[in-house]
Amino acid sequence: MSRGGAALKSGLSVPLRRKRTEPAGPRRPRRRIRKLRLLALLGVLGVLALTAFSYGLVVAIRGQLSGLDPFAPQATRQQVDGYVYASDGHTILAVLRGSQSRVLVQSAEISPWIKQAIVATEDRRFYEHRGIDLRGMARALWADVRQKSALQGGSTITQQFVKNELTGSQRSITRKLKEAALAWQLEQHWTKDQILTAYLNTIYFGNGAYGVERAARTYFGHDALKLTLPEAALLAGIPEDPSRYDPVAHPQAATARRAVVLRLMLQQGIIQASRYRRAARAPLPKPQDVHLSGIRGQAPYFGEYVKQQLINQFGAKHVFGGGFRVDTTINLQLQKLARAAIDKWLPSPDGPQAALVAINPSNGAVLTMMGGRSFHESQFNLAVQGERQPGSSFKPFVLATALKEGISPLSTFTSKPISIFLGNKYWTPSNYEGEYLGPIDLVKAIAVSDNSVFAQLTKVVGPANVARTAHELGITSRLDGVFSIGLGTQAVNPLEMARAYATFENGGYRIDGKVFGDVPRAITKIRDVKGDVVYANAPKRTAVLSSTDAHLITQLLQGVVTGGTGTAAALPGRPVAGKTGTTENYGDAWFVGYTPQLVAAVWVGYPKGLRPMLTEFHGRPVVGGTFPAEIWKSFMQSALKAIGAQSRSFPSPPYLSVTPRRVTYRDGQTELDNGRCRDVSMLVYFTGHGPPKTANCRRNEVEVPDVVGWGLSAARVRLQAQPLTPQLVYKPAKAGQRIDVVLRQFPRTGRLSSFDKVTLVLGKPLHGTVPDVVGLKLTKARARLRKLKLRPALRFAVGKPGRVVAQKPRAGVAAAPGMKIRITVGGAG
Repeated sequence: MSRGGAALKSGLSVPLRRKRTEPAGPRRPRRRIRKLRLLALLGVLGVLALTAFSYGLVVAIRGQLSGLDPFAPQATRQQVDGYVYASDGHTILAVLRGSQSRVLVQSAEISPWIKQAIVATEDRRFYEHRGIDLRGMARALWADVRQKSALQGGSTITQQFVKNELTGSQRSITRKLKEAALAWQLEQHWTKDQILTAYLNTIYFGNGAYGVERAARTYFGHDALKLTLPEAALLAGIPEDPSRYDPVAHPQAATARRAVVLRLMLQQGIIQASRYRRAARAPLPKPQDVHLSGIRGQAPYFGEYVKQQLINQFGAKHVFGGGFRVDTTINLQLQKLARAAIDKWLPSPDGPQAALVAINPSNGAVLTMMGGRSFHESQFNLAVQGERQPGSSFKPFVLATALKEGISPLSTFTSKPISIFLGNKYWTPSNYEGEYLGPIDLVKAIAVSDNSVFAQLTKVVGPANVARTAHELGITSRLDGVFSIGLGTQAVNPLEMARAYATFENGGYRIDGKVFGDVPRAITKIRDVKGDVVYANAPKRTAVLSSTDAHLITQLLQGVVTGGTGTAAALPGRPVAGKTGTTENYGDAWFVGYTPQLVAAVWVGYPKGLRPMLTEFHGRPVVGGTFPAEIWKSFMQSALKAIGAQSRSFPSPPYLSVTPRRVTYRDGQTELDNGRCRDVSMLVYFTGHGPPKTANCRRNEVEVPDVVGWGLSAARVRLQAQPLTPQLVYKPAKAGQRIDVVLRQFPRTGRLSSFDKVTLVLGKPLHGTVPDVVGLKLTKARARLRKLKLRPALRFAVGKPGRVVAQKPRAGVAAAPGMKIRITVGGAG
């Protein structure tokens, strides 16, 4: 190539290279088109993938629907009966029946009343939604938000049916989504009547009644087609909580729940007011008329208790027909000995009854449970469901709280009549038969069960702390932290009392189960139909007291038996620790005690209502040291021999040095006296313990009562009685506000020196007060109201023609221009 050609070629190539490096403005739209095509392709693939996934999900869900029909042959074949065994491993206590015990009935064989009652109660829009009720969910969510807690559920009957049969009760978003999808699919393939019929055939109504037909036969002795309105309303209320609304065990709760169902039916126009009133007055089925299903073994109360534990843990669907082989702790030999001990001391069928529970303190096993005289006559389990006041048998929990706070049993209180100020009133506990012993230490006070001393000790340690200690020890019933808790005014049951005392004997360790948690250990293990262990409920030790404190409690409770109120429970040649308990009106009597090998709690009383036992013990009142202690002793003598327990001593607590301190109880806690406190106790503390804070007591200190909401004259009298000086200030009153009532006060509570000022805030009307126009003629009443720029609103009622017979708001409250005053004018009847 010539040099010129090369130059030409070189010259042409330069601008071409430069052109490639310049921004390609015209090519931008083409690149955007490519990106859009790529995005479109990805979108199409995403839609296809989502469609394929949704189709697969729908197919999978549809495949699960075939197992929902309770009338399908495979639905009954998959159910296997389970069994509850005694501790011997072969004696059957109860049968956990599967679908064989469920009598299936078609829609035409079910009373319309139960269908209407269930729908009105559980899903009022059942016939309007398609499986998922968005409106109901929103209503439930709004109710929960207003109450700041989960009070209402938004599940439909269809969703509940799906949950019971397929998805289970596990709380997760995945389960809820699956449940909703299944419910929607089910509504596409089943009619509403099919869904409702299947639901009624599968839900649990308590007492072994699985399905509406079995429930009707169990509670009323006839089939589901014959259910009346009150019967249907009773059954419709049970599934929400079969234990709580059991008409046999909890008749009052069941009656109240039935009233709720009937009220819903009335509000929704299903029944008229007259029918509502008749149904609400209908009696519940008598306990002896309830036809219980399943085998009732040698410990029927215990068998039912175990069933309820299983249901609470796994749900009724898995318990009944799941094939569980449940091994329990009950000792049938000790069960017979408990029955014999009760019959020895309470032979009369018309006299008081007893409940008895025995526990092995080392492993928490419930060995004996006597819940009543006859399970056939009454299925109410006095050992578990019979929550009654424990009286002084609760005092060891006050002692335990004091020991935890470092208070020594050598602390001295004065046994005397006392009054404890509770804010706006005084509490005046008294001793049994009005006997007071003067200055005594806690060792003596627990032995003689001195109410005055333990009321003072409860104040020192704090009632809320006593409730907390009792719960930690094993009490599961609700306890309110009131001052009287130390004297046993909060209801508990014998089972939890025995369990809590077992914690004392076990060195401060409460025994739970690894599977069932913080409940009495009644189940040891659960096997499947092949005999393989699927749940091992081994003992789990939870430390709630130091061993020193537990041994000190035991030492103190030994004094109750050797020289106090529980001497009737003494066992020759064996150490015994325990405590008596008697309620103020002699309606309940207790003895709870233990040896190193066995703990037992005995309650004596009348099961139906609180009935004083004034002459039942050989013409004298029944107290904890009479029938309960005698029954306890008779049982323990034979039971300890039966289990081969050798006599041995309780562990002795170590020696601990102590230091006296002057303290006072203020603002819910114990504080050291600063030298000016009035209500002072001299307590003995273990060295290194004591209140960390010193009280800020004033000279001549008095409590400030809360008088907000009181009338002015009453508030003045109350403050001057302390004595304190009321000082009044005013703020503009709102329309309709009373002007003679204390709106606020400063300080609201606390303490001041005598005659200090307490500021009371009252409302001051800026536009006068509403006049009294009742009795005036209409024209005069209107004129009086309009003169004050008030706006009368009229309504008419029977009364003296032309006269005002009522007004709202009432006369004397603050007025405001334009305020509406509703006046009722009389007219001809």
